[in-house]
Amino acid sequence: MKQIYLLALLFPFGSGLMAQQKQLSATVFTTAKGSDLRLSKNGSLNFTDMKQPLETQVCIFVDPAKTFQTMVGIGGAITDATAETYAKLPKATQAEFLKAYYDKENGIGFSLARTSIHSTDFSSDSYTYVKENDAELKTFNVKHDEKYRIPLIKQAIQAAGGTLPMFVSPWSPPAWMKTTGNMLKGGKLKPEFRQNWANYYAKFIKTYEAKGMPIWGLTMQNEPMATQTWESCVYTAEEERDFIKQFLGPTLQKEGLGDKKLIAWDHNRDQVYQRASTILSDPEAAKYVWGIGFHWYETWTGSGMLFDNLKLVKQAFPDKELIFTEGCVEKFNLDSVGSWDLGERYGYSMINDFNSGTAAWCDWNMLLDEKGGPNHVGNFCFSPLHADLKTGKLIYTNSYYYMGQFSKFIKPGAKRIVSSSNRDQLLTTAFINPDGKMAVVVMNKSNVQLPYYLWIGGKAAESISLPHSISTIIVE
Repeated sequence: MKQIYLLALLFPFGSGLMAQQKQLSATVFTTAKGSDLRLSKNGSLNFTDMKQPLETQVCIFVDPAKTFQTMVGIGGAITDATAETYAKLPKATQAEFLKAYYDKENGIGFSLARTSIHSTDFSSDSYTYVKENDAELKTFNVKHDEKYRIPLIKQAIQAAGGTLPMFVSPWSPPAWMKTTGNMLKGGKLKPEFRQNWANYYAKFIKTYEAKGMPIWGLTMQNEPMATQTWESCVYTAEEERDFIKQFLGPTLQKEGLGDKKLIAWDHNRDQVYQRASTILSDPEAAKYVWGIGFHWYETWTGSGMLFDNLKLVKQAFPDKELIFTEGCVEKFNLDSVGSWDLGERYGYSMINDFNSGTAAWCDWNMLLDEKGGPNHVGNFCFSPLHADLKTGKLIYTNSYYYMGQFSKFIKPGAKRIVSSSNRDQLLTTAFINPDGKMAVVVMNKSNVQLPYYLWIGGKAAESISLPHSISTIIVE
């Protein structure tokens, strides 16, 4: 009896008898192709008794009594490119940008951020924070970031309500620390600079925090298996493991930064299990690692995006978290900013990532210009918002609205619950928020309208999923 009572307190919409005793109500918010629906309230649902559904009835089955990972947050990266583009906008458009992303009522309520430790491809130039050969980091300063990036981060924190968990990532050590003598085009960290490079992370975190920007976590290396034309550095799984356990982990502890969430891998889903198992099977490395980060660039053809690899990591290492640390649609084309495929890629990834155990999801650039930059190596990409710098206005792609179907309604601290579809045309995930309300996401990638029942513990409500749409149903 005590267990049943506790379950009723924690999950007022639980399955079985408790759900039958609770009068459910629901409100629907939808983004749909071929309509003006963009995160729009477009109806309410009425629940009635429904015992065993027939196999011919299309259903989304929700069970709030079965919970999984806790949501950390959903957000996007404040890159140099985003900050520089933002700085070139009129004040009114800047205010619109901050409201669009961070306002919990009138925007999409982003609750997570990422930024870089010195330059990336999405910087107007390649730079570091120290002078050449300064192994002791005596010349370390972040003056470069004070022009564009730091002002935007501070405004974002304020717009988010004063709290915005942020993690940081390096793309490459300074050139003189590397085997190639070049920040670009791969290369490796020289063994004699491993401690100096670990000190660099700590120096960056402490410097940013001293300037009023708290750091929640860090990744060890962005894309450690990619030799890119831009800033990049290659580590094998064993090299990453050993750097974490011998240098980075101990240095964070020594510098009083042991509470920062250290994220390994930070690359694609394709090798995520091999990397995670190599690092996390070593107790001396694993003790420093909070979770495994991943990107989505491994597959661009077909619908397979290797989500099963994430599930294997979560099953094998249930005490570690999964975090999507970067994704964007590449090869920018201004004529394609209205393509519906942009948002559907986000929705497809987010639903499957969350159902695979992912606890946090962070987009790449939040804002780019009308050319898909700036980018110092010509790697132009899409972002959810683009700025037309000639008119000073924002261009909203539908990926902004697709992300908002999650970030606006699924709050930090929410617990994922069971949401199961009996038709492959309907994708779904669901969370129960700290206030007890459920957020059930239903996505339809097909060209047809799909009537279905939302079924919860013996009660069901009739609903309709529009062609090429995504809806969030708030159940209370």
